[in-house]
Amino acid sequence: MLRPAPLPWLLEEDNPSVRYLALRELVGKPGRSPDVQKTRKAIMTEGIVPKILSRQNPDGSWAEPGKFYRNKYKGTVWQLIILANLGADGADPRIKKACEYIFHYSQDKESGGFSVDYGVTVDGGTHSYVIPCLTGNLVWSLIRLWHLGDERLRRAIDCLARYQRFDDGEGDRPTGWPYDRFRMCYDKHSCHMGAAKALKALAEIPPTERSPDVRRAIEQGVEYFLRHHIYKKSHDLTKISKPGWVKFGFPLMYQDDVLEILEIFGRLKVKDRRLEEAVALVERKRNQEGKWILENTFNGRFVADIEQKGKPSKWITLKALKVLKFYRG
Repeated sequence: MLRPAPLPWLLEEDNPSVRYLALRELVGKPGRSPDVQKTRKAIMTEGIVPKILSRQNPDGSWAEPGKFYRNKYKGTVWQLIILANLGADGADPRIKKACEYIFHYSQDKESGGFSVDYGVTVDGGTHSYVIPCLTGNLVWSLIRLWHLGDERLRRAIDCLARYQRFDDGEGDRPTGWPYDRFRMCYDKHSCHMGAAKALKALAEIPPTERSPDVRRAIEQGVEYFLRHHIYKKSHDLTKISKPGWVKFGFPLMYQDDVLEILEIFGRLKVKDRRLEEAVALVERKRNQEGKWILENTFNGRFVADIEQKGKPSKWITLKALKVLKFYRG
């Protein structure tokens, strides 16, 4: 799996986030290792994380505070997603302030889900604009940023587990809140992105802390993507459902790809013959140097660009090796 071996490249000190994750997830070093601890601290002082934090507003937001979601991809929502991906320290006061901003302005007090807009009259996220991909992304990010024990996040998890659908075009479309407001998210066939981000978030919850509703939703989400072989049309497996998913990117924001879904399945310890085509796709994309290319990016729209499209990517290579370690190791 590691021949030719890109591991020394991933362990270079120019990208402390990748180095930290490679030490932990590929090398298998314990969290208390001095090398791991040193690299973990470097994430907050070197590379992309301090660049993002240097642009933070005094209230904990980024860019135009009121457009925390709609300012793609410079608003507060997107910075939290990126910071969580990069392994930022959730104990850092600046990170805590950003999380508090999102809880205040984006979380719907009625359902616990996260909304794309703030409502002045409710002093929180607007109930009618709660969407699944945003709720999934923020639940995942807030767990990674050390808020799993927060009761507000528990409410968001309950909302996600209760309302997320994994429908495959059969039967009647769901009705009522939140289904009537966003047909593109909740129709007879669930939105792939919303389903993926919800499953990603729920998979991040430690197994011992998953409620019966969370376990049920995970089972439904896993079967949903297995039926699709992740990226195919479930009713005609000769056709690709999401062509963009076969091009790997980082960070993915509200989008998704085959590699991220395989990461989720690896976290859930799911092995199934219906994943074989997806795993083989990852293998085929490896170049002669043993590296993977960044094929999709939102660079130019970020606060700070991350890697370069069309070039070997440490992030994609790290993720691909994690997947292959689980499925081929």
